[in-house]
Amino acid sequence: MRSVRARAALGATVVVALALGAAGLAVLLVLRANLTDQAGLQAEVAAREVAGQLALGVPYAELDTGDEEEHPVQVTDEDGRVVAVSKDLEAISGTGTDRVAPAGAATDTDDDRDDDDPGRGEVSTDEPDFGNGTATVDGDRADYRFAAVEVTDPAGRTLTVHAGAPLAAEQRAVDSVRSAMLAGLPVVLLVVAGVTWLVTRRALRPVEGIRREMAAITASEDLARRVPEPGSRDEVARLARTTNETLAALEESVGRQRRFVADASHELRSPIASLRTQLEVGAAHPELLDVPGAVADTVRLQALAADLLLLARLDAGERAGLSRLDLGALVREEVSQRVGDRVPVAVSVKGGVRDGGLDVAGSRARLARVLGNLLDNAQRHAVRSVSVTVVRDADEVVVAVTDDGFGVPDAERERVFERFVRLDEARARDDGGAGLGLAIARDVATHHGGTLTVSGTRFELRLPALQDAGAPPPHPRSSIAGGAQNSPCGD
Repeated sequence: MRSVRARAALGATVVVALALGAAGLAVLLVLRANLTDQAGLQAEVAAREVAGQLALGVPYAELDTGDEEEHPVQVTDEDGRVVAVSKDLEAISGTGTDRVAPAGAATDTDDDRDDDDPGRGEVSTDEPDFGNGTATVDGDRADYRFAAVEVTDPAGRTLTVHAGAPLAAEQRAVDSVRSAMLAGLPVVLLVVAGVTWLVTRRALRPVEGIRREMAAITASEDLARRVPEPGSRDEVARLARTTNETLAALEESVGRQRRFVADASHELRSPIASLRTQLEVGAAHPELLDVPGAVADTVRLQALAADLLLLARLDAGERAGLSRLDLGALVREEVSQRVGDRVPVAVSVKGGVRDGGLDVAGSRARLARVLGNLLDNAQRHAVRSVSVTVVRDADEVVVAVTDDGFGVPDAERERVFERFVRLDEARARDDGGAGLGLAIARDVATHHGGTLTVSGTRFELRLPALQDAGAPPPHPRSSIAGGAQNSPCGD
């Protein structure tokens, strides 16, 4: 079945059928047990009445067994011989013996017992034995519940009185209830299936609206559209809200990707056009070829292509090889290798093994790239000084790069990390950067489970610190955990 409504209706019908079947069976069993117990009580009363007569010494032939058809009676002695039966009893089963004629030896002793034992016997007060059987009285055979009561007659002999109560009423009641259940069950199941179908159809109506709208969005590729949100607070409403949130995020992602492609095309156009112009001029007039300018444009184009490739890898969640790094040592090494900086860089590393260490888990090449981008940004905007500090702060290692420039305005703290964004008013004019350095730095920090923020002229990189100096680096909270080794391009 492809329809959810059909599956729900069928499932509900099956569950209700099983539940009603189990409940009906339990009712029938309880009803039969109660009626059987009532029949047993009636049989016990009849047996004790006859036992009382035997205890008083009433001769077997003069026993009053009541209505023989309602309560057939059979009396046996301690040897299992029949000594008395109710009138018109033709056959019996379920009492231990199927004989219905008194044994001769037993009847021969009746006169002796009546003459010599004028006292009285005793009826047993123990719980009687019960059992089901059949009896034929005056040609009519029926099922009975038999009770067996022991009695001691005045002569001291132990007798057992078997008296029965008919089970016809119990059987009729059980059959009537069973018939009523079997007749009503299909009607109940039809009602359950119909109600479930209608309720499920009504509940799934918003889902169908969501499906149609999603199909329309897919066909039109218009991510600005949204699915209808029902006014209820149920799971369907939450599904609609989540779907709209996903569409909004997808629209923003696609828009960002389109802006990225447009900006990248714009940034690539300038060095390519300049390089082409110089090459065309050089082809026509070799003496006018500006080789240094062509090389500079080629280097700029290569650097921009590398940045774009790295961003594409980060967006794709490419994994980088991890190792245990001493961030303080990495900062000292990278700063010492920088030549030609306009402003000198002061390095301060605070923290060691005693303070918890400055080790982090990450890609050396990518973290060095982050530090280089932050120092390049500081060099472009500094006036006289640039400083780098590395400290341990609780469970994090903090790298702060500070310059003495004008700083980033509070309103631009997040925008400065967007791709191809260059601030013209708040800081000195960017001298040729494409506006990708800080965006790359934040993406790398995020992929390492850390953060990169700015406050004025201070850029602060925070990475999770490794606790145990002898343990291998754990997987960070990002998609770079344990994967391919660094590739030589862009890392």
